[in-house]
Amino acid sequence: MSVALRPRHVPFLAATLITAIAGAARPGDAAPDFAGEVYPALEERHCRTCHNASGVASETRLHFPESGASREAIEAFGIGLAVLVDASNIPQSPLLLKPTNRIPHTGGPLIAPGSEAERALAAWAEHLSTLPVDRMQEAAAGRSHHDEPIRRLTHAQYDNTVRDLLGDRTRPSRRFPAEDFVHGFTNQAASQSVTPALAEAYALTAEKLARNAFRYGDENGIVPCEPSGPQDRECAAEFVSAFGSHAFRRPLGAEEKELHMELLLRWAAEANNFFEGATATVEAMLQSPHFLFLAPEGADSPFKQFETASRLSYALWDAPPDADLRAAAAAGELRTHEQVMAHARRLLTDGRARPALEKFFAEWMRFDRLLTSVKDRNRFRDYGPEVARSMTEESLRLFGHLVWNDLDFREFFTADYTFVDDFLTKVYGMAEPSVPFGKTAYPASSGRAGILGHGTFLAQTGKPVNTSPTERGLFVREHFLCQAIPPPPPGVDASLPPLKVGARPMTIRETLQQLHAADQVCASCHKLVDPIGFGFEHFDSVGSYRKTEPVRVEPTPQQERQGIKASTHELSIDSSGFIAGIEGSSFASPRGAGEVLSRSPGCHKCIAKQLFRYVFGRSETIWDTPTIERAYNRFRNSGFVFRELLLELVVSEEYLGVDWEA
Repeated sequence: MSVALRPRHVPFLAATLITAIAGAARPGDAAPDFAGEVYPALEERHCRTCHNASGVASETRLHFPESGASREAIEAFGIGLAVLVDASNIPQSPLLLKPTNRIPHTGGPLIAPGSEAERALAAWAEHLSTLPVDRMQEAAAGRSHHDEPIRRLTHAQYDNTVRDLLGDRTRPSRRFPAEDFVHGFTNQAASQSVTPALAEAYALTAEKLARNAFRYGDENGIVPCEPSGPQDRECAAEFVSAFGSHAFRRPLGAEEKELHMELLLRWAAEANNFFEGATATVEAMLQSPHFLFLAPEGADSPFKQFETASRLSYALWDAPPDADLRAAAAAGELRTHEQVMAHARRLLTDGRARPALEKFFAEWMRFDRLLTSVKDRNRFRDYGPEVARSMTEESLRLFGHLVWNDLDFREFFTADYTFVDDFLTKVYGMAEPSVPFGKTAYPASSGRAGILGHGTFLAQTGKPVNTSPTERGLFVREHFLCQAIPPPPPGVDASLPPLKVGARPMTIRETLQQLHAADQVCASCHKLVDPIGFGFEHFDSVGSYRKTEPVRVEPTPQQERQGIKASTHELSIDSSGFIAGIEGSSFASPRGAGEVLSRSPGCHKCIAKQLFRYVFGRSETIWDTPTIERAYNRFRNSGFVFRELLLELVVSEEYLGVDWEA
């Protein structure tokens, strides 16, 4: 039986807003049925696909409720559309002009002028113009907050925790079932159910770790006293208190302490060996929910400051609190914002913060996809697994250089230098560096800059032979703009048709434009991603620069029997691209694309959102907007210093679940 622990949410109290404005309309007016008439028309046109917290239109004022939302939530959303209504000139309201494309709309015309859908939307706009804005704002201010979920230790956190507890460095989680990526990361509460396979792995690992800890007595110094015999209650109590408070990351309650003491003494008596009892106790504690999970404590809990210590250390170290942090919690010195911030800064100067942040970065950049990508070795002889590993190291070096030197993180997209070894210089066509992975300037004519010039991005988003403008555009949208693009309909064949003898040779760009122009359903999404990917077409599937695109034309079986051979044509490349939704976003190289993103507030906010998702272990909701805005503002005001962004999130009231004392 699996133990599914899912995020807990306070219900969405939309009824509060609706009740607050009830009766506010003009006497005798019957309000249109928004949920029954207007909203279905918007859903039918897939408006929610772009207008959500992670959609292409996430930077606009229009955010749809999640799929499956209650009628109350939908009605509350309808009331919120009042911000898009000009009460003094309703026909000129953005609510009516945008979806009809009278004002240029990235999604194009979705509602036909004069249609029934437009009449229903206009009636709703008329109704909204009658509502008192001050009453709506007052009601909206009383909305409920998001309750934080219970989170399980990630596999990396499990390894680091048993390392600190037992001195074990074997990384036992390698034998656990693989963690799934959700919202771009593997630490999301929504994916942290304990399956039967994981529960069994926990049990077997706990037994092995406990047995190894006392295989040769207490050579690791885990027991803080010298037992006088198998039934030494005083030593048992001292061990249970010390090890238990370290394992559970808080002091044990009296009942907990007594239960574990009795377990220890019972097993010690049966084996006539104190350490057999200690082994059983450690095995039990390593399977306890208090060890495996990070559960929120109530505001009045005596353990609240210990929870603060744990949340801080697991966010910054992927590991349990050290002695100084535990001592601060025990002394009540994690009560104020200043106290916690001081410890957070201390943790960030410790070497353990580096691998923890590198894990965030590796998942954000999806190193796993690059390391498992397959390329045609006949076509790309200089590419192999060792090159892929060098590419991840190159990107880690750039990330670390910017983060630990407190540099302007916008340079992540615009850096005119990189960190390469001799594997990468062959692929990139550069001179070998004087020191492997030393800081090296890009040649001025390379067109490369920042992460978009790295193989981490270019090779990961390439097919075995050809480039994939669609994949490259998707990566930019999802990872750097935090915009979700819906997947293709089921059964769609995404592979490109081979060119046959007699057909005009076409580049990937021409082929995609022709295919998607013939299908408006496909075009609606591809026009958001393909133009981005086109800007990288001078870089092939492994990230090497090319002046022309080799296009292979294959004969049909009949032509092959006639002796007609395949031929390869070198075609000119059009690398002009742009990012729909960002003004002045034209570019024709990774360097140009990096400059566009470095200037984009949407990109800067996306960095804050990505880090929010990783730190909080869940995707953001509308209620998290103030938290993310504060983090973004600190990021911007600091000159885009990444560590300041991180500190704002991990020391926030929302993450720690506290109300800071004045």
